[in-house]
Amino acid sequence: MFDAKTYRERRARLARELDGGLVLLLANRESPINYPDNWYPFRQDSTFLYLIGLNQPDLAAVLDLDAGEATVFGDELTLDDVIWTGPLPTLAERAAAVGIRRTRPAADLAEVLTQARGAGRRVRWLPPYRADGILRLMSLLQLDEQAARRGASLELVQAVVSQRAVKTPAEIAEIETAADTTAAMHRAVMAQAAPGRREAELAALLQQIAQAAGGQLSFPSIVTVHGEILHNHGYPNVLESGRLLVCDAGAETATGYAADMTRTLPVDRTFTTRQRDVYEVVLAAQEAACAALAPGVRYLDVHLLASRIIAAGLADLGLMRGDPEEAVAAGAHALFFPHGLGHMVGLDVHDMEDLGEDHVGYGEELSRSSQFGLRSLRLARELQAGFVVTVEPGIYFVPELIQRWRAEARFADFVSYERLADYLDFGGVRIEETWLVTADGGRLLGPPVAKTADEVEAVRAGSDGAAARA
Repeated sequence: MFDAKTYRERRARLARELDGGLVLLLANRESPINYPDNWYPFRQDSTFLYLIGLNQPDLAAVLDLDAGEATVFGDELTLDDVIWTGPLPTLAERAAAVGIRRTRPAADLAEVLTQARGAGRRVRWLPPYRADGILRLMSLLQLDEQAARRGASLELVQAVVSQRAVKTPAEIAEIETAADTTAAMHRAVMAQAAPGRREAELAALLQQIAQAAGGQLSFPSIVTVHGEILHNHGYPNVLESGRLLVCDAGAETATGYAADMTRTLPVDRTFTTRQRDVYEVVLAAQEAACAALAPGVRYLDVHLLASRIIAAGLADLGLMRGDPEEAVAAGAHALFFPHGLGHMVGLDVHDMEDLGEDHVGYGEELSRSSQFGLRSLRLARELQAGFVVTVEPGIYFVPELIQRWRAEARFADFVSYERLADYLDFGGVRIEETWLVTADGGRLLGPPVAKTADEVEAVRAGSDGAAARA
């Protein structure tokens, strides 16, 4: 939690960007796993955290933009609650800590909204992304489901995105803290991975380090020898000699700020020649993309730069052919690089995407491509100083995709399908870091973690497989 002045200034800025009325902000509620009293770990709505600053469930807030006042709606603990939770500050005390003087019981919220709408006042809300959020909006505003969804205010979304996209020094410090923990997580996996270890053991190690630092994982970790599966959240495999391990994991601080990193390493202490060759292509694309970060540069163009480097590198390896620029323009490279270069990071690891991915990543100037691969680019807009983004190119050998494209003779002028038969069991390589866009370029957030092939092998040479399994 920041100081009360920070939250007051955030709310005041939002009021200046909107033309009066009320803003309704709903906190998240506890979500049961398998029976009512067994909950998933609570995670507050990020915009509620950003503007209100209270990390408790079952709250709501109304910002009266005309009066310049905020009211928090919620219920005080009963004695029965205290037995389970212990004594906690009152709602008024918690609200005062974030610069809000007015509190009311939760039961008053519907009446306040009904009176405001009856008086012709506009009530704005953000797009709901949880089922219980939709149900609450339906009940509070007497709407059907489609009206609750479609009635979300585009004007409010744009104002929130504009404000949250540019990180303040205090926010950057929080993200750096998350990046510090993330670096420790990856160093641990890099040191302890060895033939015979299970993916599940390494996933548990990541969780332990994140929680021991006082926070949590920023997303379910990807720890897999099947790196060609982009979001592989299962951990059933045993690490085997000759394979690559992709570890995509990040930490979240107690205040909700996130970091994101991916490293790819050999299960053995060294890369094979073939693994190193592909790894070096991904590294060249990642380093060039990081060097290209600057205000005014479209992230779309950084993505295309990385794509051309990947296409050229694969041509050097005999896996693609023809002019790399033409191959990227046609979309042939997406056989190997089927996702976007990166995304925003902040209070969410995919920052603000609950508000609408295109509003965050494209704005009003750009439209998303329909081309395979390019259509998965989450961030395309011009970068600004204060943006925090991931840079994460990759090369993947997806057998099913390769076999289908080959059967269709798709992009046969650019893809050397005859050579790809030897790569169907390769897996994938991804390298990712979290970067801040500065006034004159970009800066890595958090400490550097071994990234070149030589650096990775140096760390792996210091690992002891027998000790790692102990």
